[in-house]
Amino acid sequence: MPKNITHKMNYDLNQLGKTQEKTSTLAGLKKLVQLIAHEKRTLLLAVLAILVNSTLNLLGPFIVGHTIDKYVVHKDFTGVLHNAILLLCMFLAALFTSYMQTTLMGGVGQRMLFALRNSIFNKLQQLPVDFFNKNKAGDLISRVNNDTDKLNQFFSQSLMQFIGNIATMVGAGIFLLLINIELGAAALSPAIVILLLTLALSPWIKKKNALNLKSVGGMSAEIQESLNNFKVIIAFNRRDYFRKRFEIANAQNYKTAIGAGLANNVFVPVYGLFASVAQLIVLAFGIYLIGTGQFSIGLLVSYLSYATLFYNPLRQLAALWTNFQLAMAGWDRISQILSLETNLPQIVAGVAEPSAALLEFRDVHFSYDESREILHNISFKLEQGKTYALVGPTGGGKTTTASLIARLYDPSEGLVLLNGKDIRSYDPVERSQKIGFILQEPFLFTGTVKDNILYGNELYKDYTNQQVEQVIKDANLGTLLAIFENGLDTPVLSGGDSISLGQKQLIAFMRAVLRNPELLILDEATANIDTITEQLLSDILNKLPKTTTRVIIAHRLNTIENADEIFFVNSGEVIRAGSLNDAMEMLLQGKRTS
Repeated sequence: MPKNITHKMNYDLNQLGKTQEKTSTLAGLKKLVQLIAHEKRTLLLAVLAILVNSTLNLLGPFIVGHTIDKYVVHKDFTGVLHNAILLLCMFLAALFTSYMQTTLMGGVGQRMLFALRNSIFNKLQQLPVDFFNKNKAGDLISRVNNDTDKLNQFFSQSLMQFIGNIATMVGAGIFLLLINIELGAAALSPAIVILLLTLALSPWIKKKNALNLKSVGGMSAEIQESLNNFKVIIAFNRRDYFRKRFEIANAQNYKTAIGAGLANNVFVPVYGLFASVAQLIVLAFGIYLIGTGQFSIGLLVSYLSYATLFYNPLRQLAALWTNFQLAMAGWDRISQILSLETNLPQIVAGVAEPSAALLEFRDVHFSYDESREILHNISFKLEQGKTYALVGPTGGGKTTTASLIARLYDPSEGLVLLNGKDIRSYDPVERSQKIGFILQEPFLFTGTVKDNILYGNELYKDYTNQQVEQVIKDANLGTLLAIFENGLDTPVLSGGDSISLGQKQLIAFMRAVLRNPELLILDEATANIDTITEQLLSDILNKLPKTTTRVIIAHRLNTIENADEIFFVNSGEVIRAGSLNDAMEMLLQGKRTS
């Protein structure tokens, strides 16, 4: 079997944000449009509604100018009335098309938001433990909630306004040039300056918004951490410490928000200035043309209206462009997650090696990063039905070894074999069925004891309480269930305040045992329970099927005294310890040297 070498992947989103190549505006826009590519029919209807709306609005000034020159000047009020009714009908139709595109794009935005959040959450489910060790939960929550909402606002509100304003500008520009090309060129000349200014400042605006979104995520992470550890804060009376940390995060967010606010509003007064300059050009040049007999009053009124229709959308585009840059900054943060792949891929299964061992480490090396190797060239075997103990000083590598057994990580080098096959060839569902892992700090979901015991267990998901109770009794776990006041219906909160830490570990224990794993790992599973309950767990472990292999990590020596084999784990090595006395001696020596 070839030697395995696992390449490390960078899962630090902050580092990725610094090293990733900057996304161009055009490339970013293409990616954003891909998000709603499946909404083609709805988008076409919305674009059609916008084009009709823009056309109706563009015809208005022409009809007004025509009315002035043909009817108002000649005092033909019947013609004025007819054209007024025509304008009213046009404006009502424009109102309907505007409502139609708003409704259509609102639906597109919400569906996109729903799909995008699902995609992010599903991606997070696929990523390994290593990813969550390197990124704060609060920042991830901000990306799922806040950053996706920026995209939703752009698609549901800004995108069609963006298209509509561009359509209106193009139409108004065409009318300006067709009516009088010289006056049109003069009226449109300030727009060239605006275009160049926009292209020059857009990267700076995007950068400011990206910094602001990052600071929002940082502040969210600080709040989440403070709330999760509030009992510790109270116990040590360190409100001042977390208050200062929050003040720093809040001040950073304030600073970046001010910078983003200034950047986002820089275009509005500039666009307004150039729009006013353009209208002055039209007015002065138009009066000159009227004086030379080349222009009529009605045409000048129409021309001023078209100039307004050209530059007013530019003012709106200033705000819309800001929303686009904000959406782009949010999309960059979201795409960082969506572009990641797990570094724990499933490989094609090879031919299983004939072996008596249930699990084998073969020349295994492991490091969490490139700076320090945690395990060095480890080789050992675990046979079916035996009990193994991992002992050693704190930080020696016991939990790391257990994590490799459960494939929470892959070795940097070497192989881990399960039933003679590379553990990487197992489907995650099959692997989790074969290997049970009771963590030192078990995590429970808000719900009931029953919900948490049956979590991830498809076999019993449709069972009634009575059926589940019978299954628990058959597994010799009835004495543990009796500890909970309301049995299976005992409420559980994710924060853990409704039950004790020891009870949480009992739930995790029952959850693992009911899956009937071939290999059961207990990482300090009895650290937070009393001696009597620990004895109950010990009796239950002894009643497990004889084929079940147990790996116990514990500092209490009475927990491991009946182990078939003891491994001493320290300084990156896993050594057979022999007897319990030998393990105690090695443990004492390890503490002296560490």
